Amino acid sequence: MKAKLFALAAAVVWSSAAIAADAPAQSVAQHVEAARRAAGTDHGFIFGRLCEDPIKAIKAAPPLDEVPAELPGTDPARKWYAEPARVFDDLFFLGQTVFSVWGLRTSDGIILVDSIFDYSVEDEVIGGLKKLGIDPKEIRYVIISHAHADHSGGAGILQQHGARIVMSEVDWKLYEAGNDKIKAKRDIVATDGMAIKLGDATVRVHLTPGHTHGTLSTVLPVHDNGKAHTAVLWGGTLFNFRDRPDDPRDARLKVYAESAARFREVARAANADILLSNHTAYDGTTVKLPALASRKAGQPHPYVIGTDAVQRYFRVAEECAVAARMAAEK
Repeated sequence: MKAKLFALAAAVVWSSAAIAADAPAQSVAQHVEAARRAAGTDHGFIFGRLCEDPIKAIKAAPPLDEVPAELPGTDPARKWYAEPARVFDDLFFLGQTVFSVWGLRTSDGIILVDSIFDYSVEDEVIGGLKKLGIDPKEIRYVIISHAHADHSGGAGILQQHGARIVMSEVDWKLYEAGNDKIKAKRDIVATDGMAIKLGDATVRVHLTPGHTHGTLSTVLPVHDNGKAHTAVLWGGTLFNFRDRPDDPRDARLKVYAESAARFREVARAANADILLSNHTAYDGTTVKLPALASRKAGQPHPYVIGTDAVQRYFRVAEECAVAARMAAEK
């Protein structure tokens, strides 16, 4: 009898330990699946990238509905080259096959978001505007989403063309510590919610630390055949930061999740129905830009995804950041 009682007690202890050990995995799974539901059929690519580690950690189902990773190249000699395009009445794509630059044309000049690489900025931005019949001298401001070379490398060159450069204080320091060949001189220091007014348009930048400590996300007014819409551009996406004693990965993921939740509310308040990114796959530009080229009169605009889809994008970002934290602790 005592042996049976001992065996029963041991089984209970083992079972409790197994449940406790499995609890972190269950918590990770809850956030992964919340992100999957938020992704729906709209945001499969970003779900797959941001939740990649927790998906592997708990052996969850892989993402579906992913888009191509880059736009098709149009120049064999410059495999990174993509043609410029008018996306809205007043918004232009001026980026590469993988990296985006967005140009908002106002009644008094152009506001750019990002400057891509130093090797490509002249061809894609300066040359791209010329191809669209626009004088590059119209560029007044360049908002740098974050100080990584794929987004800030061309800032010095554009400053030489007369543009003013906008970065957060933290990312100005990150940029100044870099080794860009042509370095922009410190110019406008962005603050949270700062308005950049130019002509008939007002663009707002918001501090959304996470991808870098000074990442900026942007709210832009655009028009489609005269109809007003609001676009939001998430300034830094992947969790490609290392775990360092002076910059713990867990703390960075926590800040990232908080930024995603906060900017989701900014997007909600702005009634944003367009989601943009500085990487062509992250916002579906790799499929939306070709679809736009074949759009006929009266058809929906492929970039106008609606307020719910915009909200769900930032829910994916938040939930995957939380899941990544938990998976690291597991």
